[in-house]
Amino acid sequence: MTVQELPGAAAYRPTPPPAWKPLTDPAPLLPDPEPYRVLGTDAAADADPDLLLRLYAELVRGRRYNAQATALTKQGRLAVYPSSTGQEACEIAAALVLEERDWLFPSYRDTLAAVARGLDPVEALTLLRGDRHTGYDPREHRIAPLCTPLATQLPHAVGLAHAARLKGDDVVALAMVGDGGTSEGDFHEALNFAAVWRAPVVFLVQNNGFAISVPLAKQTAAPSLAHKAVGYGMPGRLVDGNDAAAMHQVLGEAVARARSGGGPTLVEAVTYRMDAHTNADDATRYRVDSEVETWRAHDPIQLLERELTGRGLLGDGGIEEAREAAERMAAALRERMNADPVLDPMDLFSHVYVEQTAQLREQAARLRVELEAEQDQQDQHGHDDVEDGR
Repeated sequence: MTVQELPGAAAYRPTPPPAWKPLTDPAPLLPDPEPYRVLGTDAAADADPDLLLRLYAELVRGRRYNAQATALTKQGRLAVYPSSTGQEACEIAAALVLEERDWLFPSYRDTLAAVARGLDPVEALTLLRGDRHTGYDPREHRIAPLCTPLATQLPHAVGLAHAARLKGDDVVALAMVGDGGTSEGDFHEALNFAAVWRAPVVFLVQNNGFAISVPLAKQTAAPSLAHKAVGYGMPGRLVDGNDAAAMHQVLGEAVARARSGGGPTLVEAVTYRMDAHTNADDATRYRVDSEVETWRAHDPIQLLERELTGRGLLGDGGIEEAREAAERMAAALRERMNADPVLDPMDLFSHVYVEQTAQLREQAARLRVELEAEQDQQDQHGHDDVEDGR
């Protein structure tokens, strides 16, 4: 028998205890019903021309970087590359809104954001090349290691930001994740702790429509991913992820809010992944060409270029200059990536423990003997070749 079937149940109306009240007014936390835009609207007139030109140059360079990295996978120079073509506005804005003292926590697709923040283009690809764990010192540029497991970087960002706040350091962490990552438990845990602690964190969700082949509609029934913010007690912002000016403004406001003690913000950037998930993926199996072509008409570079040329801020010379700078970057990246890395097998035993265990010392000694024997064979073979050629 249910409660409703009990005698007198119709008169029973449970209410919360009198002390109950909402912790937070939900209205200011809700995102706008439509993604926020700047380009092509009246708000564009207030945008800083120098900022728009810098965004444009970085977008052009970023598009060329994606194309060159994708080509390197086909040449066998990279094991895998998750392209961010079509998402460059999200990547560049995330890098440019941060101060030098702030931290960026990228996902595996966010190599472009790391490069725009100042990371060496080759070092950004080293993890994907497979010859070192990360390829760069996270502390040098304050960029956490590129994160392949989904959403695990989000709790790390919260922990760093909370620790910085406890120490009194004026630091903000910006954590990037895809729409697929919002289905992970780490996403929930990170947002919940960040809101409770009022940690200075900005969560940027790049909603590119698919978690590999799974469309967003099969991941969530929420009105938008930005709406998830209200459940944690933080503001949610919905923004056109292909509008570089809007991205920079919204993320800049979120960073400023976090730095001033206002707590975290969840920003959903509505964008699209033009290329396959990685070079190992066949996107034609789960999406149609007409959908891709529709998004090509909303290309982030074209949107910004149209704004700049329409206002007389960018001409043919400026467009060509940006493209030539991007080509120089691509040529240097090609040349450096075509050089085989010099690897030391003994590095297998470095940095595993502060002090090597007995097992590691034994394994290292055995490998050293094998390497020395192999080198002796090569030396002898070379000596025999010289003798035969006399």
